[in-house]
Amino acid sequence: MSVNGVSRRAVLAGVGGATLAGALAACGPSTGRGESGTGGDLHAWFHQYGENGAPEALVRYASQFPGSGVRVVSFPGDYDQRVSSALAGGDGPDVFEFANGPTMDMIAAGRVADLTDLFGDARSDFTPALLDRMTYRGRVYAVPQVTDMQLLVYRRSMLEAAGVVPPRTLDELVSAARALNGPEVKGLFLGNNGGVDVVGGVLLWSSGHDYLTPDIRPGFVHEDVAAGLRTLRSLFTSGDLLLGAPQDWSDPGAFIAGRTAMQWTGLWALPAIRAALGDDVGVRPFPAIGANGGASVPFGAYGAAVNAEGDVERAKKFVQWLWIERTDLQLDWAQQYGLHVPARRSLLPQATKLATGLYNEAAQLVYSVGRPQTPLLWTPRSATAYRDALDRVIRGGTDPMAELRGVATVVEKELERFPS
Repeated sequence: MSVNGVSRRAVLAGVGGATLAGALAACGPSTGRGESGTGGDLHAWFHQYGENGAPEALVRYASQFPGSGVRVVSFPGDYDQRVSSALAGGDGPDVFEFANGPTMDMIAAGRVADLTDLFGDARSDFTPALLDRMTYRGRVYAVPQVTDMQLLVYRRSMLEAAGVVPPRTLDELVSAARALNGPEVKGLFLGNNGGVDVVGGVLLWSSGHDYLTPDIRPGFVHEDVAAGLRTLRSLFTSGDLLLGAPQDWSDPGAFIAGRTAMQWTGLWALPAIRAALGDDVGVRPFPAIGANGGASVPFGAYGAAVNAEGDVERAKKFVQWLWIERTDLQLDWAQQYGLHVPARRSLLPQATKLATGLYNEAAQLVYSVGRPQTPLLWTPRSATAYRDALDRVIRGGTDPMAELRGVATVVEKELERFPS
């Protein structure tokens, strides 16, 4: 991956969420469908990928599609908003990727096509929790492209020198950060805002709770969650966190440079980390919080979706061809541009880079303690309210329970908009 680039995985932040300098010139202008509805090229949109070779790979894949020409365009900046606005305005692409699949608002408004019939026997091969995240009332609205996950990385030699064991609880993580902190090296890096963008999910799961309860109610207004937030607030003010790094949490630059002994990042960063540091690296999930909690990691996927107002049939054939039929290209996408877990479970044994050692240990966290990043009914408005509340608590010191109750009010109103 490009250490200085924006990773395609940066959008997979814990609260749900977000360089070639612009759209790929070779792939045409930054427009929507253009002539696609009248037999011209299909238009496929992707967010801007930072890993070396990733944008070019998408162009190469599209060039092999036997059905028609496909114009691939990659966008920098606020990709999610660009897609949402284009679909609402009737100028969206035929095919587009979206983090964890299209939103409930897109599905409810009929802006995305039903892709259930594309899977056939392959449906059971996709990681169930991942596919469930893209399913509403039994109908599937996106095809997972690859699975990404977040995890904690640490320098083995630094922990051994400080007499620190890899943390299993949040309290141990705080103590480890203090023991590892020094004049030149900070103990822990959770991102430049102290973890606001990454702890949202793990804060809930590691404390034994979730975004929503099984009966679709807010599941996070609990003292266990509030206690975890108080600990994260104290960590933020402790001086033991790295803040203000040149790159944020999704990039391993600070960890590789030795500016921090531990960092929360993603599986995609491990190849660059191993290339720089060799075997002096270990991985852990986010640790347990409180007596009722357990370790956890978030996982998610960009899902390929089809614009219901585009060239639907040809677009569906392209999505089926690339993300269901062409397993060779899926393996290439998973392993050659950063490191990722194939969305289809049958491909895992063929993913040779994940077969042994640290990579395998990391990948197995998806199946042992992994949780889908956010539920489908967790809308952008709910995500924004929750993220803003975390920011006010962790960086501002406001009362956690009052903030969680305020988020619950927003979430309840959002849930009323959609029948479960």
